[in-house]
Amino acid sequence: MRQQFEVAERVREVIGKAGCTQREFARRVVMDPSKLSRSLSGSRRFTVGELARIADAGNVDAGWLLGTTATGGAADAPRPPAPAALPDSGRPLQIVRETVRLIAERGFHAVRVADIAAACDTSTATIHYHFPGRAELLEAAVRWCMDEDTARRAARTAMADDAREELRQLIALQAPYTERQRQQWLVWMDLWAEAARSTAIGRLHADFYQQWRQTVAEVIRRGIEQGVFRAVDPEFSALRLTALIDGLAIQVLATAPGEGGTTAEAMDLACNAYVDSELTVRTTARPAARPTARRSGADEAGPPDQPGP
Repeated sequence: MRQQFEVAERVREVIGKAGCTQREFARRVVMDPSKLSRSLSGSRRFTVGELARIADAGNVDAGWLLGTTATGGAADAPRPPAPAALPDSGRPLQIVRETVRLIAERGFHAVRVADIAAACDTSTATIHYHFPGRAELLEAAVRWCMDEDTARRAARTAMADDAREELRQLIALQAPYTERQRQQWLVWMDLWAEAARSTAIGRLHADFYQQWRQTVAEVIRRGIEQGVFRAVDPEFSALRLTALIDGLAIQVLATAPGEGGTTAEAMDLACNAYVDSELTVRTTARPAARPTARRSGADEAGPPDQPGP
């Protein structure tokens, strides 16, 4: 019990040096404010994952928080360990996939461990066996989405003959044709809200989005070198194209398919029209861009297509 109170005092010190309110600090470390309050009062223990994120946010040694090392707060203090490898099969993968589905349906903050357990037809104890806490599980779900997105981009662009076709393939992955793609976009939209609140997972998503935009910029840069794109600013063009993708995706998701809103096909066509009019070298007349054919039903049986962030 004494150690528990000592840990709480060190966490208070970290919060004090962070220069923000206790509630804001809880958001930064992806922790429920009430749980943080109870842990600081000594009525609840901090989990290992929570202490790792607190150490990360406060730039202190996790061992110092636990009282196992004497120093803390130095800029060169040892960093928390990297996240564990993501699950690729079995019950852990099922848990992560159901978490992604529930985030899409209900929103990031509305998903409870009990909801995930019910969706997996198992107990909360089983969930906690694989993931220490809700925060760790939600972070694993986000990282899984990001890894799947990266892998699918690489697979699709590997089939392209040049950078122009690479860009068309990337655009095709963004248009939410299927229900699974719509779910993925809903997850990304919820994470944008997290990024706006400067939470730890929000910052994780912001870093990933920067990587996504850089991927688009690199494709445009290759297209310039290959002579298929005009001599534009790759970074600025990537900013404009990703903004167009994001805005159109939100319009597509605003209404259910068939209800008269913007369609995935229209989004695909508009983004490719941008590539044709703003980037492509004008040599001979080209036919109007067409949306890439949506996946077959057999393909949907495999891992879901991932939209960009």
